[in-house]
Amino acid sequence: MKVAGWATALNLVFGVAVGFGLSRWRSGVRDVIDSLLMLPLLLPPTVLGYYLIVLLGRRSVIGAWLDRFDIQLVFTWQGAVIASTVVAFPLVLKSARAACESVDPQLERAARTLGVSETAVFFRVTLPLAARGILAGGLLAFARAQRIRRDADDRGQPAGSHANALGGGVFSRAGRRRQHRYFLVLVTSVTCVVIPLLAGRLVPQHTLLSSR
Repeated sequence: MKVAGWATALNLVFGVAVGFGLSRWRSGVRDVIDSLLMLPLLLPPTVLGYYLIVLLGRRSVIGAWLDRFDIQLVFTWQGAVIASTVVAFPLVLKSARAACESVDPQLERAARTLGVSETAVFFRVTLPLAARGILAGGLLAFARAQRIRRDADDRGQPAGSHANALGGGVFSRAGRRRQHRYFLVLVTSVTCVVIPLLAGRLVPQHTLLSSR
């Protein structure tokens, strides 16, 4: 419960911030960024666990830097929070972005004409109107984090070790051939980025606009 609670709280902060930014950002690379942020939801657990080990393991740059301060994330509940946050982040992101895009822009413009700052517009207009969608994303993220922690408990693993077990699947399947291992991870990651981009291109823009 503690791991899922912390993961949900972090996701609500970062997921809402990023979702709001994407909903207001008009750029050709927005869909690419969105697909990259969706990777934790699309990647196989083995590949995602491999990425977490590479980023947070003691042999990584981040892990070695944290080790200088006697901070270790693997096999700790803090590591479990990070892993659960990463896995559940797309659920809050998608819900927050959709909820922010559904807010009537005229209401925000009306607040600005009254001299309300951008920060106040977000907290007093956008956030209250998008609260239901954000709450739905938070509940989904909490359930997802709970499922990850429960799966680790069912396998008899200590806190924070489920990412290590998931990532180990890549090593066991690829054996000792490091190039083969990297190739599998690269192909899977690129595929998970390209597919959402193609799916987004197949949806007519007028359909998206008419739904707002």
